Amino acid sequence: MASTPAEVPMSALEVTALDMIAEGIYRIELAHPDGHELAEFTPGAHLHIRVPNGQVRRYSLCNDPEERHRYVIAVKREEAGTGGSKSLIDETQAGDRLQVSDPHNDFELKGNPARYVFIAGGIGITPIMAMIRHLRATGGKPFKLYYLTRDAAQTAFLEELSGPEYRGKVIIHHDQGDPDNAYDLWPVLEQPKGAHVYCCGPRGLMEAVRDMTGHWSSSSVRFEDFGTRKSASKEDDKPFTVRLAKTGEAVPVPAGVSILEALRANGHHVPYSCESGTCGSCRTRLVEGEADHRDLVLSEAEHQDNIMVCVSRAISEELIIDLPE
Repeated sequence: MASTPAEVPMSALEVTALDMIAEGIYRIELAHPDGHELAEFTPGAHLHIRVPNGQVRRYSLCNDPEERHRYVIAVKREEAGTGGSKSLIDETQAGDRLQVSDPHNDFELKGNPARYVFIAGGIGITPIMAMIRHLRATGGKPFKLYYLTRDAAQTAFLEELSGPEYRGKVIIHHDQGDPDNAYDLWPVLEQPKGAHVYCCGPRGLMEAVRDMTGHWSSSSVRFEDFGTRKSASKEDDKPFTVRLAKTGEAVPVPAGVSILEALRANGHHVPYSCESGTCGSCRTRLVEGEADHRDLVLSEAEHQDNIMVCVSRAISEELIIDLPE
């Protein structure tokens, strides 16, 4: 079973750089205090970091995975967030040490596609930067990046991605905050043509991409949203009951609490990792009941008898599920 952030083993790394690379976005570089090599990582991997106020937050690595002397993350300072990003940026300076986990990857490059289509919204560019750096460094499969942001000032890595080495491979689009100026991704996604899609960004963007790739193979479309499970919650969420098929035990699921959290609180262990409905770890068999599916992994056909318990809820008053052994 994947660990919760509080249980992830951590060690002290030194902050060797912290600088603003776009409006409200900061690059943070971490290294071993004694100069030792760091644990290797693969493109799309993330770290858990204990920020100064004690919260544990997950951040994607954006540097070339071949680099073993440093980890680099890019963090957006969220004024209206839970305080993690503000604490990390406002209360940290070069020379400080932070507790950091080894890298883990729920968003890795898999399979053997003809090409990659990367779709990044805002700070969602971070894991994709590691991917395209890896592909360029290794002479990997061709790719095209569609990078969607509000404006140039809030676009991380703008200068790098505008360079001649990315000509023809990167499209950067600014909507100026107007939904009518949104980039039309349908021509990009209408025909799969052997491609794999990797999308990271706001949930609205990912849901739009999920809708437009309904005719793609589910294994060829991957999502990452930094584990922001709360983005899938709704104000009118109601309590319901989950019944376990094998034992008949009824587990109450209050409003504001996920099925996964309710199961764990009642002593049931379910594999999980991202807690955002994007990695597939907590896939559970749905035996009976009408579910409100909020994941970005399962196809419509798979929703008939599967549920992602980290984000999905119930439309019926009760769901019957079959937990894995």
